[in-house]
Amino acid sequence: MFSHFDLQTKQILTGNFFLILCCAFYLAWWMIAFKPVGAVKGMKSGWLLLPAVVFGVVAILQIVRGSGVADSQSALFSQTAVLIGGVIVYIVLLVATRLLLNRQVTTELFLIVGWTVLMFLEVNALFAQGQYSRAAVIVMLVITVIAAAVSLVCYLLYYNLNSVRGYVDGMVPLLIIAVMMFAVTVSVMRS
Repeated sequence: MFSHFDLQTKQILTGNFFLILCCAFYLAWWMIAFKPVGAVKGMKSGWLLLPAVVFGVVAILQIVRGSGVADSQSALFSQTAVLIGGVIVYIVLLVATRLLLNRQVTTELFLIVGWTVLMFLEVNALFAQGQYSRAAVIVMLVITVIAAAVSLVCYLLYYNLNSVRGYVDGMVPLLIIAVMMFAVTVSVMRS
């Protein structure tokens, strides 16, 4: 399926596939464990997080491997700058959401920022590998920022919503990430 791609692109596409699986298991857990009525708690639903974590770690390793080999001269921006920027953004959002907005800190904030950084690294690498044009990179980065902003809004709203709306709100970032990873994969495979 990926036989005509170079190793780095194969790693990125494989990572995207595993991240989609990660989102599917995380979403399945959310749908069972946070149902407004009849939620299934404990390991009766929590076991779904185990494959989600495994698939997530494999995805990150594959995407970072594929993105990390991008030739710095052909990349649009420094991968190191993206990583440092991600750390700074996370710290700023952590402080702002906790101290200014009094929002309980949860893992989802780290996941939103981490996914955004991963997408920036991936899109930059796909450009360096000749899979994306400069215009495609700009479009993907804009979509990524919008997706991250929507996810952040969901994160901020969650504890202020009733159980039904909170249930749906919690699914939105997972669906966004899965759709984005699928869209990137399809766009590369069609190029």
